[in-house]
Amino acid sequence: MSTVAKTQVTVRVARWSATHPWKAITAWVVFVGLCLALGGVIGSRAATDADFRIGEAGQAQTIMADGGIKAQSIEKVLIAPRSGALDRAAADAAATDLTQRMRALPEVQQVRAPVESTDRNALMVPVVMVAPGATSSDHVQPLLDTTAAAQAAHPALRIEQTGDASISFQVDEKTAADTASAEQLSLPITLLILMVAFGAIIAAGVPVLVALSAVGASIGLSALSSHIVPGVGGQNATIIMLIGMAVGVDYSLFYLRREREERARSGGRLSHTAAVELAAATSGRAVIVSGFAVLASVAALFFANDIIFASLGFSVMIVVAVAMLASLTVLPALLAKLGRWVDRPRLPLIGRLTNRPGPGKLWPTLLRPAVRHPVITLVASVVALVLLALPALNMRLNLPANDRMTKVSSVLTYEELQKTFPAQGSDFIIAARAGTNEPAALAAALSDLDRQVQADKLLAGRSASETQTSADGRTRVITIGTPYGTNAPESRELLTKLHEQYLPNTVGKLQGAEYAVGGGLSMRDSDSAHLADKLPLVVGILLLLTFLMMTISFRSVAVGLSSALLNLLSSVAAMGALAWVFQSDWAARLLDLPPGGFIVSRVPLFLFVILFGLSMDYQVFVVSRIREAALRGVPTKQAVLQGITGSAGVITSAALVMVSVFGGFVFGGLLEIKQVGFALAIGVLLDAFIVRILVLPSLMTLLGNANWWPSKAVARAFTARQEGKPLPAQVPVSIH
Repeated sequence: MSTVAKTQVTVRVARWSATHPWKAITAWVVFVGLCLALGGVIGSRAATDADFRIGEAGQAQTIMADGGIKAQSIEKVLIAPRSGALDRAAADAAATDLTQRMRALPEVQQVRAPVESTDRNALMVPVVMVAPGATSSDHVQPLLDTTAAAQAAHPALRIEQTGDASISFQVDEKTAADTASAEQLSLPITLLILMVAFGAIIAAGVPVLVALSAVGASIGLSALSSHIVPGVGGQNATIIMLIGMAVGVDYSLFYLRREREERARSGGRLSHTAAVELAAATSGRAVIVSGFAVLASVAALFFANDIIFASLGFSVMIVVAVAMLASLTVLPALLAKLGRWVDRPRLPLIGRLTNRPGPGKLWPTLLRPAVRHPVITLVASVVALVLLALPALNMRLNLPANDRMTKVSSVLTYEELQKTFPAQGSDFIIAARAGTNEPAALAAALSDLDRQVQADKLLAGRSASETQTSADGRTRVITIGTPYGTNAPESRELLTKLHEQYLPNTVGKLQGAEYAVGGGLSMRDSDSAHLADKLPLVVGILLLLTFLMMTISFRSVAVGLSSALLNLLSSVAAMGALAWVFQSDWAARLLDLPPGGFIVSRVPLFLFVILFGLSMDYQVFVVSRIREAALRGVPTKQAVLQGITGSAGVITSAALVMVSVFGGFVFGGLLEIKQVGFALAIGVLLDAFIVRILVLPSLMTLLGNANWWPSKAVARAFTARQEGKPLPAQVPVSIH
């Protein structure tokens, strides 16, 4: 090994771990246990309503908060017959019983009088919770238990609860269960892929074990970090599992394959410690470069100025950093301690196939078009990806309303309630604060506004309103219930009329008065506008960071530019596939979704960042192998062939592992989790099989020695080889 390699930090860390395996393993176990214990004891801090305020909807929430008016969280209990007509006496008795039970709960602020449906066949009992807005779902379980107890006491009736808090709570529970199922499904598939890749059970289990330990430590650290950047519920843990298993297995896979390769190349004469050091000098360095490239990419999420992105981005950065640390510390210790046992027990047929020397015939055959006909291959593959990306131009962005939620009991009750009590659809919340005028003028203006809205042909006779007033009377909030869903065209028409007609003609005429419209539809518009404004900035920062990271790492402007452009190409193609599938009715039927699909507004920006980061993994490892060959004086075309055939097998295995992890989330959980899982799986497949096998090799073949400009190291190595001068010791590139 060269003197330079021996001075690398990755080599020194690997050498210590390999020579002190029990200390390294024990330290890692203690670290993981400590993270989990501290996370459990200290707990996490959830984001508050104030953290989510964006745009006009956020302005409405700010006006309310400044006036001391809390956004009420109202749960609604439906009392209906199991069949036929409602027994009113039994229903009244049930409503009285339920009211008494609810009033005894500390989580309940008020139980309002029962409301009778227009057909007189159902009652609704509104229950106002003490906890407002985003925190109410954390306190709704006692209310659900009370409703269940009332149901048990009155079995002849249906007594069912719904509301934002119960829907959020039950959907989160269902999502957690779906996530666990996806994890249970993806784990054996991942092990199977790794067993095929390594031909040995222990070798397959090591990356999974390392990745799971990284996920566990990251979940604990994420709870601690939430006191810096608040968490956003169960989404943090889901994203940690998604990304942690993907990069954790990837980093370990690359490292382990290189260690096995070094041992195989030496004919078994190389010690395990020496093999680990050689792997650390090559794949270990690539893990560092890749890990920091992913961290830099994910850091772009903070420029979105959004609590959800900041929280998820922080969680992703934690799990990537921990996975990188695990692959550089505890993995060398495990490999050194296991020794030859890492290749046991062998899988007879698979073991023979995976241990054939050389790259075999498959990858050279697949690469032949790119190397022999680079122009045609480059143009054809880029055109194919651009065509796949075209549906992204017609991407419809929105936030999911209740009709897109997982069909838990509270969602089904909400759908029935909306039909039975028409005014229980979406709400418009108008918050206003008096300026130089007296509070009485504001009250009169809002009353006039309410009369005009109630008289609108879209609402006549099918609406209800409620007014809240601050203690000093200067802030007033009027909530107008409608019979329409949040995404219904009638709701859009009403919002437009509020902005263009009703508000300017009433509150807008008061000097110095502030006002804003909140509610579900306004919140969706605010989020969509905010994200559309931030997306170009985040993508621009991603491109710049990718260019800088790759240029500095490989001392090549060409590698930096090609990496940024190829990552953009594969990411946009994945966005196009996402739009094509989730906005198509045939896919909606397959995925058990209502027709008229859309892309959750937060998904594209998040996906761009994560796909850029994951693409950097493959780019770093492939270009590293190509550069290794080029630094031995191998001509560019041959270096491309050697580098990609030498890394194609492990890249394919890593990609299939990622697809198994991400794909498991497509058929369960929240709509955004389905979409993230699908797009990540497609993006990884496109990147591994189209970009790395067709686009990258054809582009690098065409560029020739310009790939490494302005560095002259490759040119010097090629000249030295031509003149017969000594070259660096050969580092093998074929991974079998």
